[in-house]
Amino acid sequence: MTGAVFSSRQVREITGLSHRQLRYWRETSLIAPSHQTRGGHARYSFIDLIALKTAKRLIDTGVPVQRIRKCIAALVRRLPTLDTPLAQVALVVTGDIVLVFRDGAAFDALTGQEWIFPVAELLRGIELPVDDTRPQIQSELFPDPQLQALQSC
Repeated sequence: MTGAVFSSRQVREITGLSHRQLRYWRETSLIAPSHQTRGGHARYSFIDLIALKTAKRLIDTGVPVQRIRKCIAALVRRLPTLDTPLAQVALVVTGDIVLVFRDGAAFDALTGQEWIFPVAELLRGIELPVDDTRPQIQSELFPDPQLQALQSC
């Protein structure tokens, strides 16, 4: 084993997880320990601790364990270079959606749907026709809906 490893008891003290939760997550492979002793005892790495605390926080905010499991599976499919998705990406929970932030992109953990569009980059590719014969006034560039309503009366 390389690096610091933590026993199940230490992990429970650090994360606030119960013995039952930790055992269930290990048995169901939600988050399994990275190491095992020769005697078969679980040993968790620091990265495992981050993943465990992330999963606990998601549950505390109302995300069901099954959704977390599906998010992890989807992230592993979409980002195969991730060893421990819950420890290697930034997550934001909004309602029942888990958003993933990675490398300047934001996407839904389950569907992969992108959530942030680079509007400034899109604008650079748009050329507006320019009429150089007269200067544009502010009301033409940014019409005032109330003023337009009065003019139409």
